[in-house]
Amino acid sequence: MARDPLKQLRTIIEALPETSEKLSHGAPTWWGGKKTFAVFHTGSYDEGRRAVWIKAPEGAQAALISADPERFYRPKYMGPSGWVAMRLEGEVDWAEVRVLLLDGYRMVAPKRALAQLDSDS
Repeated sequence: MARDPLKQLRTIIEALPETSEKLSHGAPTWWGGKKTFAVFHTGSYDEGRRAVWIKAPEGAQAALISADPERFYRPKYMGPSGWVAMRLEGEVDWAEVRVLLLDGYRMVAPKRALAQLDSDS
Protein backbone atom coordinates (compact mmCIF):
# COMPACT_ATOMS: atom_id res chain seq x y z
CA MET A 1 0.00 0.00 0.00
CA ALA A 2 1.52 3.33 -1.07
CA ARG A 3 1.82 6.04 1.56
CA ASP A 4 0.35 9.48 1.00
CA PRO A 5 3.49 11.62 0.61
CA LEU A 6 1.83 14.81 1.85
CA LYS A 7 0.60 13.04 4.98
CA GLN A 8 4.08 11.58 5.55
CA LEU A 9 5.72 15.00 5.15
CA ARG A 10 3.27 16.55 7.59
CA THR A 11 3.95 13.81 10.15
CA ILE A 12 7.70 14.41 9.98
CA ILE A 13 7.51 18.20 9.99
CA GLU A 14 4.81 18.61 12.64
CA ALA A 15 7.15 16.85 15.10
CA LEU A 16 9.61 19.76 14.77
CA PRO A 17 9.21 22.77 17.10
CA GLU A 18 7.89 26.07 15.78
CA THR A 19 6.96 24.93 12.29
CA SER A 20 3.95 26.09 10.34
CA GLU A 21 2.37 25.14 7.04
CA LYS A 22 0.82 27.57 4.57
CA LEU A 23 -0.05 27.48 0.91
CA SER A 24 2.46 29.40 -1.16
CA HIS A 25 1.98 29.61 -4.92
CA GLY A 26 -0.60 26.84 -4.55
CA ALA A 27 1.76 24.40 -2.83
CA PRO A 28 1.97 23.28 0.81
CA THR A 29 5.02 25.09 2.19
CA TRP A 30 6.64 24.76 5.60
CA TRP A 31 8.33 27.39 7.71
CA GLY A 32 10.73 26.98 10.60
CA GLY A 33 10.07 30.21 12.41
CA LYS A 34 9.85 32.88 9.68
CA LYS A 35 11.78 31.14 6.88
CA THR A 36 10.80 28.37 4.50
CA PHE A 37 12.59 25.05 4.39
CA ALA A 38 10.32 22.69 2.43
CA VAL A 39 7.68 22.71 -0.32
CA PHE A 40 5.54 19.83 -1.61
CA HIS A 41 4.67 19.77 -5.31
CA THR A 42 2.18 17.43 -6.92
CA GLY A 43 3.99 17.47 -10.22
CA SER A 44 3.31 20.74 -11.96
CA TYR A 45 7.07 21.37 -12.09
CA ASP A 46 8.18 17.79 -12.69
CA GLU A 47 6.18 16.19 -15.50
CA GLY A 48 3.39 15.14 -13.16
CA ARG A 49 5.68 13.51 -10.61
CA ARG A 50 5.35 14.38 -6.92
CA ALA A 51 8.36 15.84 -5.13
CA VAL A 52 9.47 17.71 -2.05
CA TRP A 53 11.81 20.68 -2.43
CA ILE A 54 14.12 21.10 0.55
CA LYS A 55 16.55 23.82 1.61
CA ALA A 56 19.96 22.15 1.61
CA PRO A 57 23.37 22.93 3.06
CA GLU A 58 26.06 24.16 0.68
CA GLY A 59 27.26 21.38 -1.60
CA ALA A 60 24.43 18.96 -0.75
CA GLN A 61 22.41 19.69 -3.90
CA ALA A 62 25.26 18.73 -6.25
CA ALA A 63 26.23 15.68 -4.17
CA LEU A 64 22.68 14.29 -4.03
CA ILE A 65 21.96 14.87 -7.71
CA SER A 66 25.30 13.34 -8.71
CA ALA A 67 24.67 10.28 -6.53
CA ASP A 68 21.10 9.64 -7.75
CA PRO A 69 19.86 11.85 -10.63
CA GLU A 70 16.68 9.78 -11.03
CA ARG A 71 15.56 10.69 -7.53
CA PHE A 72 17.11 14.13 -6.95
CA TYR A 73 17.08 17.22 -9.17
CA ARG A 74 17.63 20.97 -9.11
CA PRO A 75 14.20 22.53 -8.63
CA LYS A 76 13.01 25.48 -10.67
CA TYR A 77 13.22 28.87 -9.01
CA MET A 78 14.83 27.62 -5.78
CA GLY A 79 17.60 25.50 -7.26
CA PRO A 80 19.95 28.46 -7.75
CA SER A 81 19.75 29.04 -3.97
CA GLY A 82 20.97 25.51 -3.29
CA TRP A 83 17.63 23.81 -2.68
CA VAL A 84 17.30 20.18 -3.79
CA ALA A 85 14.19 18.37 -4.96
CA MET A 86 13.48 14.72 -4.13
CA ARG A 87 10.94 12.78 -6.14
CA LEU A 88 8.33 11.02 -4.00
CA GLU A 89 7.36 8.28 -6.42
CA GLY A 90 7.77 4.52 -6.06
CA GLU A 91 9.69 3.30 -3.02
CA VAL A 92 10.49 6.33 -0.90
CA ASP A 93 13.12 6.15 1.84
CA TRP A 94 11.24 8.16 4.46
CA ALA A 95 14.16 8.01 6.88
CA GLU A 96 16.26 9.80 4.25
CA VAL A 97 13.49 12.33 3.65
CA ARG A 98 13.40 13.00 7.40
CA VAL A 99 17.18 13.57 7.53
CA LEU A 100 17.04 16.01 4.60
CA LEU A 101 14.06 17.87 6.10
CA LEU A 102 15.85 18.10 9.44
CA ASP A 103 18.94 19.54 7.72
CA GLY A 104 16.80 22.15 5.96
CA TYR A 105 14.91 22.97 9.14
CA ARG A 106 18.14 23.44 11.11
CA MET A 107 19.24 26.05 8.56
CA VAL A 108 16.22 28.31 9.21
CA ALA A 109 14.75 27.52 12.64
CA PRO A 110 15.04 30.00 15.49
CA LYS A 111 17.71 29.20 18.09
CA ARG A 112 15.09 28.52 20.78
CA ALA A 113 13.39 25.93 18.52
CA LEU A 114 16.73 24.23 17.86
CA ALA A 115 17.46 24.17 21.59
CA GLN A 116 14.05 22.55 22.18
CA LEU A 117 14.65 20.02 19.39
CA ASP A 118 18.05 19.10 20.80
CA SER A 119 16.73 18.80 24.37
CA ASP A 120 13.91 16.50 23.16
CA SER A 121 16.39 14.16 21.43
